Amino acid sequence: MITAAASVVASIPSPSISYFDIGPLRIHIYALCIIAGIIVAVLWTNARLTKRGAEPWVVIDIALLAVPLAIIAARIYHVLTHWGFYFGEGANPMSAFYIWEGGIAIYGALIGGAIGAWLGCRWTGIRFWTFADALAPGLLLAQAIGRFGNWFNQELFGWPTDAPWGLEIDYPNPAWPIGLPEGTLFQPTFLYEVIWNVLGVLVVVWVGRRFRLQWGRLFAVYLVWYSAGRIVWESIRIDPSEIILGLRSNVWAAILGVVLGIVIFFVQKRRHPGLEPSPYVSGREWTAGQAVQSQNTDDFVDVSEPQTSEAEGATATSTPASK
Repeated sequence: MITAAASVVASIPSPSISYFDIGPLRIHIYALCIIAGIIVAVLWTNARLTKRGAEPWVVIDIALLAVPLAIIAARIYHVLTHWGFYFGEGANPMSAFYIWEGGIAIYGALIGGAIGAWLGCRWTGIRFWTFADALAPGLLLAQAIGRFGNWFNQELFGWPTDAPWGLEIDYPNPAWPIGLPEGTLFQPTFLYEVIWNVLGVLVVVWVGRRFRLQWGRLFAVYLVWYSAGRIVWESIRIDPSEIILGLRSNVWAAILGVVLGIVIFFVQKRRHPGLEPSPYVSGREWTAGQAVQSQNTDDFVDVSEPQTSEAEGATATSTPASK
């Protein structure tokens, strides 16, 4: 039975296209996958924050800072850890800006996104750790969606394999390892990570509900889960990468992610043993129905008493004064 099923699967084909044209505009499917992931994460995070009592769509204010900084930092991180690709002998330095060709690093995105989210949370009054916890499952799902972009680009695959789920890669291909014959199948690391991340979504949601994890501890669970998987997937990938003390740079980043997640979990558990009183910091609370946005400021709002109209003034003066 298993042998018959394996013969049917045989291998996983790669898509024949990575972009399509609409008139003069070229649309890269990699970019569409990233955008789809961002949209899913924003929608789910909004629902989770609103359920906690935050102003509906306040997540947009935070995302306006977090998303651009995440993308910029993700590209910078990738370029720095693949320096030879862009600034080595015979390389085109301008290709460092060709983000549509692929090449963004999730740990760079986490760094840039965290900075942007922190700034956005200060702007809106949302607690940073409340936002991080609300984001955790949506971020994992977004990463799962984004990995399909690597499939369309035929990149970031793993060791050669004869497994029935081996990934087909077009030959020739700039990412093809030297010396391997045409027809070689590779470990579909994109698929492994998709499956791992989707399972992680279920785990994070269940753990959050079962143990009511707040104050950043749910985000810590995300960090540990995601990074633990990345240690494995990065270890079997064969794309060139900076090697530090015998390990790929992203393996070290994943190890650091696991350690950081554990530290955040236990430090926050000790500092904040109870539940969060509000998704807002003290003094910045929002209540349904108020006209002012969640900054809760009257800097640009006229709060003075309305002026008395001339008609009202005339009526008032025509009334005889009582003695």
